[in-house]
Amino acid sequence: MTDAHDPTPAAPLSTSSVPDKVSLDGLEERWDARWAEQGTYAFDRTATREQVYSIDTPPPTVSGSLHVGHVFSYTHTDVVARYQRMTGKHVFYPMGWDDNGLPTERRVQNYYGVRVDPTLPYVPDFVPPHDGGEGKSVKAADQQPISRRNFVELCERLTQEDEKQFEALWRHLGLSVDWSLHYQTIGRESQLVAQAAFLRNLARGEAYQAAAPGLWDVTFQTAVAQAELEARDYPGHYHRVAFHLTDPAAGAGLEQVTDGKVHIETTRPELLPAVVALIAHPDDERYQALFGTTVRSPLFGVEIPVLAHPAAEMDKGAGIAMCCTFGDLTDVQWWRELDLPTRPVIRRDGRLLAEAPEWVEQSAALELWEQSLAGKTTFSARKEIVDALRASGDLDGEPVATQRKTNFFEKGDKPLEIVTSRQWYIRNGGRPGTDSQGRDLREALLERGRELAFHPDFMRVRYTNWVEGLNSDWLISRQRFFGVPIPVWYGVDEDGEPDYGRVLTPSEDVLPVDPSIDVPAGYTEDQRGKPGGFVGEVDIMDTWATSSLTPQIAGGWLRDEDLFSRVFPMDLRPQGQDIIRTWLFATTVRAHLEFDSLPWRDAAISGWILDPDRKKMSKSKGNVVTPLGLLQEHGADAVRYWAASARLGTDAAFDTGQMKIGRRLAIKVLNASKFALTMGGDTPASLDVAAVTEPLDRALLAGLADVVESATTALERYDHTRALELTETFFWTFCDDYLELVKDRAYGSTAAGYTPTEVASARTALAVTTDVVLRLLAPFLPFATEEVWSWWRSGSVHAAPWPSAAPLRQAVTDADPALLHATGKALAALRKVKSEAKVSQRTTFARVRLELPASDVDRIGHALADLRAAGRVRGDLEVMGRTDLEDAVVGAHELDEPPAKTR
Repeated sequence: MTDAHDPTPAAPLSTSSVPDKVSLDGLEERWDARWAEQGTYAFDRTATREQVYSIDTPPPTVSGSLHVGHVFSYTHTDVVARYQRMTGKHVFYPMGWDDNGLPTERRVQNYYGVRVDPTLPYVPDFVPPHDGGEGKSVKAADQQPISRRNFVELCERLTQEDEKQFEALWRHLGLSVDWSLHYQTIGRESQLVAQAAFLRNLARGEAYQAAAPGLWDVTFQTAVAQAELEARDYPGHYHRVAFHLTDPAAGAGLEQVTDGKVHIETTRPELLPAVVALIAHPDDERYQALFGTTVRSPLFGVEIPVLAHPAAEMDKGAGIAMCCTFGDLTDVQWWRELDLPTRPVIRRDGRLLAEAPEWVEQSAALELWEQSLAGKTTFSARKEIVDALRASGDLDGEPVATQRKTNFFEKGDKPLEIVTSRQWYIRNGGRPGTDSQGRDLREALLERGRELAFHPDFMRVRYTNWVEGLNSDWLISRQRFFGVPIPVWYGVDEDGEPDYGRVLTPSEDVLPVDPSIDVPAGYTEDQRGKPGGFVGEVDIMDTWATSSLTPQIAGGWLRDEDLFSRVFPMDLRPQGQDIIRTWLFATTVRAHLEFDSLPWRDAAISGWILDPDRKKMSKSKGNVVTPLGLLQEHGADAVRYWAASARLGTDAAFDTGQMKIGRRLAIKVLNASKFALTMGGDTPASLDVAAVTEPLDRALLAGLADVVESATTALERYDHTRALELTETFFWTFCDDYLELVKDRAYGSTAAGYTPTEVASARTALAVTTDVVLRLLAPFLPFATEEVWSWWRSGSVHAAPWPSAAPLRQAVTDADPALLHATGKALAALRKVKSEAKVSQRTTFARVRLELPASDVDRIGHALADLRAAGRVRGDLEVMGRTDLEDAVVGAHELDEPPAKTR
């Protein structure tokens, strides 16, 4: 069985190393150490791009611990990596750690009991007040304020400890990562790539800054991008509030106007001082007579216009709404498209302004502000304004309870506000614009989605829907501390004020830089913050702005161009379905803008893990299972089996029962292989398929060829589950039927009169099948298969070639795979008789009539000797066909006395 793709040793193989006892215990630790020592998974830097299969491995967020969902999806990737390696590809399989951003900051605050105060000086050799645990007993108010630099150092310290634990768990699981190829999204190489990419975006006009309304989390004090939104139900009340027409005659005869008042319904009455217009749909006849007129806001007396806009909903509430700056994203749309004034009243901390805004002029309104509203939270201000509306008579009826959908930051627990701030953006097709080739950017990115091969393909629509639904460019700046600094400074004018229009940038050769510490070319540190000097940008990049560059970071862009040319564009992006809109799309944007290409050819999208209530497992829901205990209890191969049993894009239940099945399979691989390899005693095993001459043995190899072909096709289509199903089904048939049928012949029982040729045929078929099945199962059960391989083969099974169906087919061209199936059914029928008679399977038949489907009579005649031996038929074996049967049954028969029990 040899060809260019499937070399096998011509000389017999010694099986003297097969152990007397086999066990799964300790395999993970032993083989992980051996693989590391021998460099089994090391990437060959001399391989050409055509010889390489490169994977853009997801860098897990370093924020405490991995959960079973990570094990699920990363196993899928590892199956692909192991398969591609066995097909002859040089697999570039790195690992990254996503360690910057908000999750790390929150963990550090809890772990060490600290918080950042950027005004504080750096303290060398700082010792935090706590060191260990989750710090849950330390309230936010009790956290010790420290400098930004001290805080960043603590972030780096804790992430390094977490990363060690992550790597240990991945090794326990058996990920075939090249651990020399690892990176941190906060490391110098990552900062270099992220800052250089940003500066190139800036130079091409793809990155820009703007002072504009944006989503803001008042808890974390940072801007939030569209991709980070999470719509949640939030309890509230509808308030029916009166606005006063400045010209009561304009409402004459209108049903919607009462006593010169028009009513709106709002869930946010605290935004009344921020109202800039009332808006209704242009086709709404109830309000057409009011378009172009003005009204005065209740309590505050500010005159505002009544305008028309098609985004107003005629069937919602009163059909007319107040536009505030800003209550929601619709307000932003109206404000922008109708060119309305800006009247913000909410600060970045979520409280109302401490002083009444300039447009509030009436003495009663000023008194209300000073006494009841100044510096209040939106919740408290809402209560005060409702009380005031009730007293003034401008509240029609009492508030009506409702549940409304409100935007939250995905990691936050308070509704987002919309505040105006200066932020940095990268163009992503959310607003009109073109790419460097002059193409419409949105359409170009939609075309990229059509080019990319999604597995499964139905996930493509999520990408398309996201791009088509974008309404803003990508906001990448964050008002946080632990992340990649935005690499710019700003000139300071003669009055000492930053001139944000005068952006100072570094050259790429000095990257990475931290503008809060480093100085721009041509300036000195003593000019920081001084008239005529400079100030550094204090914002950092959103974590996705770095993670969107993982192919470039892992591939060595700008620091190892030789490596980059061998791995980019990459072959595979494996990831979860919930971050198509963030990670997959953002990575596509960056590669399109910088390289005018996709970042990879294929995207493998895993489903979610569901808890027993069929809910997605996530840390935020508190229903996750940590994997270390599972790996220790069931073994890595068993947990991998459970993960690989779920197809890409399909949600799977967390099921320890499936892991138990996987463990049983791994144990059976050890035991069945030991059995198959030792039937010949000390006789070396042969893989020369020319020695497979008997019909039953040839049927086995013909069936095996079918499995190899179908499993290979499935893996090429990223359908690992189908490949596992096919291989596992064949393996159990091999164990339950074939091993039992040929046991006597393979042992070379002289009493049965087998010839040396017949014995050699069985033993060779056993060795060949063991060899091929080990390789078919290797991507799924790496530890058990490597253990068996080591008993009789050199090297690693994971470096062995993937089996080919061609040499098997050529050797058994006329074989009938159905022969094994039919003979196995017949053996099962004979065994059933003994089981029902409650006698040992070693009990012999004095005579027996075997009744078969008519189509199987001639077929089974080629394996009667093996069937007779396996079924312990001592006397006559009559075989007859019946057209009414689908399975074999035993007719008239006589059993001998059961053999005496042995101690």
